[in-house]
Amino acid sequence: MTDQLIQNESEPVNSGFSRRSFMAGSAGAVLAFTLESSMPDSVAQAAGAATKIGGNLTINADNTVTVAFGGAEMGQGIMTGLAQCVAEELMVNWTQVKTESAPWAQSYITGGSFGVRANFLAMRTAGAQARDMLIAAAATSMGVAPSSCSASAGVISNTVNSQTRTYASVAAAAALLTPPASPALTPKANWRIIGTRANRTDIRGKVDGSAIFGLDVQVPGMVYAAVRHSPAIGGTLAATPKLPAGATHVINLGNAVAVVAANSWIPLDYCAIGISSTSSTWRDGIKWTAPAGAAAMTSAAILTTANTLMASGTPGTPLPENIGTAAATYTAAPKKFEGTYQVPFLPHVMMEVPNCTVSLSANSAEVWVPTQAAGWVAATVSSLTGIPAANVTVHITLLGGGFGRKIEQDFVAEAVKVAKVVGKPVKLFWPRDEDFSHDQYRPFGLIRVRLGMNASGTPTSFQARNVSVSPLFQRGWIGATGNDNVDGLVGTPYNIPNKLVEFVRHPSTIPVGFWRSVGESMNCFAVESAIDEAALVAGQDPVAFRRALLAGKTRELAVLNSAASMIGWDAGAPTGHAYGIALATGFGSLACLAVEVSQPVAGSLTIHRACMAVDPGMAVNPTQVEAQMQGGIIQGLTSSLWGKTTFTNGKASTSNFNNVRLMKMSEAPVIQVQIIESGAEFLGGIGEVAVPPVAPALANAYARLNGTRVRTLPFF
Repeated sequence: MTDQLIQNESEPVNSGFSRRSFMAGSAGAVLAFTLESSMPDSVAQAAGAATKIGGNLTINADNTVTVAFGGAEMGQGIMTGLAQCVAEELMVNWTQVKTESAPWAQSYITGGSFGVRANFLAMRTAGAQARDMLIAAAATSMGVAPSSCSASAGVISNTVNSQTRTYASVAAAAALLTPPASPALTPKANWRIIGTRANRTDIRGKVDGSAIFGLDVQVPGMVYAAVRHSPAIGGTLAATPKLPAGATHVINLGNAVAVVAANSWIPLDYCAIGISSTSSTWRDGIKWTAPAGAAAMTSAAILTTANTLMASGTPGTPLPENIGTAAATYTAAPKKFEGTYQVPFLPHVMMEVPNCTVSLSANSAEVWVPTQAAGWVAATVSSLTGIPAANVTVHITLLGGGFGRKIEQDFVAEAVKVAKVVGKPVKLFWPRDEDFSHDQYRPFGLIRVRLGMNASGTPTSFQARNVSVSPLFQRGWIGATGNDNVDGLVGTPYNIPNKLVEFVRHPSTIPVGFWRSVGESMNCFAVESAIDEAALVAGQDPVAFRRALLAGKTRELAVLNSAASMIGWDAGAPTGHAYGIALATGFGSLACLAVEVSQPVAGSLTIHRACMAVDPGMAVNPTQVEAQMQGGIIQGLTSSLWGKTTFTNGKASTSNFNNVRLMKMSEAPVIQVQIIESGAEFLGGIGEVAVPPVAPALANAYARLNGTRVRTLPFF
């Protein structure tokens, strides 16, 4: 689950990108005028230089502006996209804009591809409010009416006496004014920055090394801690082991042991499973108490339970979707299709492992962490220390990948617990082995799809049952009979009159969480594979079959036809190649992916091209839309082909990159992206949109290539 940019550009964009040729929130923020971003708060307050409005904006002495935002920048470009919204209305040039993170109290959860679509209007309004306040202050300074003034590039001029004022010169006075409730927003026809390929504000620091990720944080007097968890999920440490040479503390965390030292190598050497160590004798002497019910945490047992629940499990209530008489219509249908699709537990595979730096005092705490939920971090610290959340400062660093994993609080809680014992600032991190073997995985699941068709092959009923482990139930967010993981099943765009969707919760205690595109990544595979299989039963071309089912759906047809056109569907695939296609409709956006594949030798698969048409309503930054499509396709291909974590008595199969296969640059296809803009009223998210259609498009192409239908992921 990631948060993303949105889009703009009415004309198609064909990037011709090839990897071979060379990688929800609420809108509350603080708008503060200061003469210098580094000015002490006491000076700024004395100058009357702090005004809360609806975004976080600093006017600097050099007439640049710094826009702070409350989300998590994890490579998706949200920091840049929201800054474009402010800059548009503030009437500054893009070269005048800088960005930074807002205080956690003005932060919001970054997830569900909500970042820009939820804050687009609020950030524009904040920029417009600031503009009007600056103009009002300048007008007073020049002795003219605000109506005679205009702003451009951070300079205010008037038509009465031709005087000018820079934003910096009137910022302190502007900060004393009351923000206008409904400032005028710039018409789309006059946009200068929204919709352009503005350079990202975070790239320079990532190139020159000045960018700060969680693992880069350095605090005076800091020590280092690494953790090693029970190999079996739910196991506990039987006894605290002896202090290893060079370490200052060994701390029993219940389900894990933390080792603390003055440098990072000693704890890493102790806690990383795969690293050789001169201390192997005492390290391997750690004893764990096995979890209760470990035998049930075995992949074979999990699958057996899922099959039982698929056949006779009680669905959640109320039903997620129940339109017409789907079951009866299916029973009476002259043509039928039924298919059950299986998806595995998936690790997040972030490049930056979980980490958190904590400094505690008697009445306050300071935390530096790559997080998607800074407010949750403050609550975690407060609950473990008794320090009021208002006294907790959370610094949101850049994230080296999140994908939903860094919304979790397990690694934050461990850092706080260790800091309490040590009494010094602590940077806690998980070795790679711990990250992969103790993830909060994308849920395992079975999804059964039934389609009833009339004599001519037109679907008249759609039934889907999802049996999977529930992230919401594990967190106590829904009851035992609640529904989860039905994204991509409910509200499918196809014109089928009778629809029934059911969720049956799997009781497995394997920890699951939010993985980029969440339920959509599971269910789109099932639905779009089933649509292709039903087309075969009906004796129809898969694209023509979809077109008929999308009659009157202008936006859906546009992306379908665009992807089909890019791949050259009507002309047919070259000899020995095959095309596959799939449609996804999550996160307020529409995406259709067409792929071209071949099989050089048995047991292999080459993906030659991936053509994505996407309609997110509008593109705030088209370059970022393309980048998110490209990255999502690569991640989708990797997970579809090889992604899987299995379990034996609670122990995960994945431990490091030696058994977590990623797509190589030499294996990646040529990727083409076409952006279709249908209007700002359809503004949608973009970070997760590209992942769901990858697996079904690939499976559909593979079936057309050699007649083999893949219903269980991964392929290999």
